[in-house]
Amino acid sequence: MVEWTEFERATIQDIFSKMDYESVGHNALTRCLVVYPWTQRYFGNFGNLYNAAAIMGNPLVAAHGTVVLHGLDKAVKNMDNIKATYAELSVLHSEKLHVDPDNFRLLADCLTIVVAARLGSGFTPDVQAAFQKFLAVVISALTKQYH
Repeated sequence: MVEWTEFERATIQDIFSKMDYESVGHNALTRCLVVYPWTQRYFGNFGNLYNAAAIMGNPLVAAHGTVVLHGLDKAVKNMDNIKATYAELSVLHSEKLHVDPDNFRLLADCLTIVVAARLGSGFTPDVQAAFQKFLAVVISALTKQYH
């Protein structure tokens, strides 16, 4: 079980309460697919992913980015039991979709960059530490089935 400080809880809830899910999700997933092109292999049914402009303009990428952010919202609402919250999603990604667990880390890094850009000077080292701890716990829960 993960122990959360009041600062960490408040910080995570504050970040997500102000987040534009559609924009942030789209930008984070786009960044991941452009910077790490091998991650595109899981999105073969998304159509044109041939270059950065095509990825940025792809409505399926935008929609899935939003889905990812809403998925993270479930963890925000269940911070004391993230593992159970993601049990079914973990099985889906590991056993059915066969997603490489490292891809979750890559997407989390891209999400951190997008959130940092949005928050600007408000993304202090303490805020980053809380955000990255949260993402690490989510990734651990999502990849538990892989081990």
